[in-house]
Amino acid sequence: METTPQQEQRRAAEQRRRDLLEAAERVVLRDGPGASMNAIAAEAGITKPILYRHFGDKGGLYRALAKRHTDALLAALRAALDAPAERRRRVEATLDTYLAAIEANPQVYRFLMHPAEDPPPLDRNFDVGRHSAPLLRRLGEELGKVIEERVESGGAGVGRARIWGHGIVGMMHGAGDWWLGERPCSRAELVTAMADLLWGRLSTVEDRAEGPGF
Repeated sequence: METTPQQEQRRAAEQRRRDLLEAAERVVLRDGPGASMNAIAAEAGITKPILYRHFGDKGGLYRALAKRHTDALLAALRAALDAPAERRRRVEATLDTYLAAIEANPQVYRFLMHPAEDPPPLDRNFDVGRHSAPLLRRLGEELGKVIEERVESGGAGVGRARIWGHGIVGMMHGAGDWWLGERPCSRAELVTAMADLLWGRLSTVEDRAEGPGF
């Protein structure tokens, strides 16, 4: 099937955007929260106005990187939840998947969750908190949907599954942030302790009829 000039142009633009995100990620892996639009433009071999043309501002670039990593993390969490193992092991595997992700890419995590201590002058109006809160909300909502698909969460239905989803994400984020900064224990010890905290109700709920199970 032949492609039209418009389709070719759209594909070229999408590829260019992917290339720019790859360049941005390289800078973030190197500089963490201190990654600047100037450094990213230089890494990509373009001028900053061209970078702005694709992402608008640092907030647009942040959202694109956040979506890229959140999509990958959600896919990994779903895979852990659906792995063939007994429920307690899948709970532990899900917690470990999150911690392994932030441990593997600490600079990306810090860029997404923590402001730079001394940001470049042109980036000082960039508010990390304003952008990171929606990222955590998305994780909570998606995890709530996964729980609702798999278990009978009680009379509150979707409402209770959403509570659990946001609560688990809040716990993973809070404990993981503390652990990544201080390393007070091994990852395995943290996983076991968090699973112990979660296990009470999750150990007793029934799988949802005709659902994928949990």
